[in-house]
Amino acid sequence: MPISPAVPRLAVAAAGLLLTATTTTTAFATAPPQPAPARIATTAPPARIATTAPRSAPARAALGPTDAATWYAPLSTRGRYVVDAHGDRFRLKGANWDGAQGSWTGSGSAADPANHHAGQDSHGIPLGLDRTPLPRLLADFHALGVNTIRLPFSNEMIHSTAPVPDNAVSANPQLRGRTPLEIYDAVVEALSQDGFAVILNNHTNTSRWCCGVDGNERWNSGQTTGRWADDWVFMARRYASVPRVVGADLYNEVRRDVLDDPNWGLGDDHDWYGAAQVAADRILTEANPRLLVVIEGINWTGVPVDGLPHGRPVLTPARTLSHTLVDSRKLVYSAHFYGYTGPRHSGATGIGETHDARYQDLSRTELAAALDDEAFFAEETGRHYTAPVWVSEFGIGSSETNAAARTWFGNVTDYFADHDADFAFWPLVGFEGHDDWALLRYDSAGHRSGILDGGDWRAAAWQHLMTTPGKTGAVAAVPVWRMLSTDHGDAVASLRVRATGDWDPGAHKAACPDGSRLAGLSHTGGRGLCTDAGTGDLRGAEARQTVVTDERNVPAGGDWASGYTKYQCPAGEFLIGYSLRGERLSAALCAPARAALPGAGRTVWFDRSDNRPADAAGGDFASGHYKGQCAADEYAAGIAFTTRVGSRPGPAALLCRAL
Repeated sequence: MPISPAVPRLAVAAAGLLLTATTTTTAFATAPPQPAPARIATTAPPARIATTAPRSAPARAALGPTDAATWYAPLSTRGRYVVDAHGDRFRLKGANWDGAQGSWTGSGSAADPANHHAGQDSHGIPLGLDRTPLPRLLADFHALGVNTIRLPFSNEMIHSTAPVPDNAVSANPQLRGRTPLEIYDAVVEALSQDGFAVILNNHTNTSRWCCGVDGNERWNSGQTTGRWADDWVFMARRYASVPRVVGADLYNEVRRDVLDDPNWGLGDDHDWYGAAQVAADRILTEANPRLLVVIEGINWTGVPVDGLPHGRPVLTPARTLSHTLVDSRKLVYSAHFYGYTGPRHSGATGIGETHDARYQDLSRTELAAALDDEAFFAEETGRHYTAPVWVSEFGIGSSETNAAARTWFGNVTDYFADHDADFAFWPLVGFEGHDDWALLRYDSAGHRSGILDGGDWRAAAWQHLMTTPGKTGAVAAVPVWRMLSTDHGDAVASLRVRATGDWDPGAHKAACPDGSRLAGLSHTGGRGLCTDAGTGDLRGAEARQTVVTDERNVPAGGDWASGYTKYQCPAGEFLIGYSLRGERLSAALCAPARAALPGAGRTVWFDRSDNRPADAAGGDFASGHYKGQCAADEYAAGIAFTTRVGSRPGPAALLCRAL
């Protein structure tokens, strides 16, 4: 979210070498979250959502070509695209309706609106409910042409038991006497009933404005990862029967606090990769398997001082370590871009400002290269990290006069339009005379101004973004490639395998998501590659699986790796997983195929170099390690390794057979 240029973004982190930052954390109420109210039933067939309510001519002109179409929940992914339940493209053309994440800036009395962002006291609920009736707000959202609402919330909001003051909902008296969570309920229901896709966003822990050093830097700032995940399970369950709640955006702008950086894959308490994997798994298995899971990159690491390491990793770590969910078609990656930040610029002014370029200082070509490198590479076809990229925050103020900033906005919206990108503007709603960034602003009498009403310099770029044609209609199915990593424990992404219990106690186990098969392994590092290429789901209906720990399935005269120990699947079965004890292969996991499998094959060695298909399908799933991989039209039927003294005991060869 934007911070006023007068307030240094992450400046306290820079000053952390010299002074101690004070963060304020509001205590959660001790009462448990309230039970969910009755919800809309969601039964097959999927919900039919039409956004065809009558609109004025100017409003119709603002619509993109897909916005008036019918779409069907739930959403999933096919390659780089989000699709609806019928497989048709659903482009996330969204905006952020903020407020429920909190607005207090952290200094002075929270009762004084002057101490809230832009002088707007949200009272911990979506902004504007004190000024405009909810149906009118939703009509204005439709007029913008957006089809998706990113709806931030704080963990504190979930646990708050105090009703909001009556004046916070004065334009919506039916909401009087309700807690912030109950008002959030009402907003979610109204958005869903009006045809919007709703993506829940855990924006903050405390109801304090972010995003510097403010107690909200990490998902577990001031709380445990377990409690954070518990709250996500609660929220996902609460709205599981609201059909147009389509996504869970796990956490906003993960970044450094005064002393420590977040990381991507180190396995410690600051590991954002691992925490996101845990929360995603719990949401999809314990709460609501219909949801998209949105994982944002890391927003900031290092201390923003010239000469010291610092920068915005964003999604770049996913190139070598991507997420594999129990449903391979539910992952969406996310990134934020503002003109006043940069690839190595925190956005600060004064303390914490470095001499690195901001995005608005980059040429059009340089900006495109930065966006590709930091985020949009993830949309490359046929990689283990392939997923839609949603720019869930970008924006600029209507009173912006800086020529470079205005040029950046034109360039970035052109990029989004040209790349048919998914996006969400920040913010959607604000108070007239307070927040000029908002697309729609309302005065105390409820009168609207903003991008729909003329005189807003941003309108041309917004119209271009909203109306440039993109892909519509059916999206062809594409192969899924996903990686397995046993770096810090098990990587069992198959629900069918989980249902059988612990198939190799004490070992680190990995199993491909249901619907895919094992296609590649690394010699060291414990990495694997899964795919459904060439055949789709190869597994038969029966629940049986085979744990192989010896050579009994190697037929006489069928020594495909002489001198090596071979764990081979029984006839008619294929590899779906493996286990390791330290570096040594412990077991192979096989499943029966739905039809007869050919028996002839070839040996793919990878203990001395990489041995992968020429097209490198799946991408580098084990960066820095030797790896072997069957072709897309093959299945893996066995793993060979050695226990010779002086040799690495990890996987050394695969038996690959034609499908």
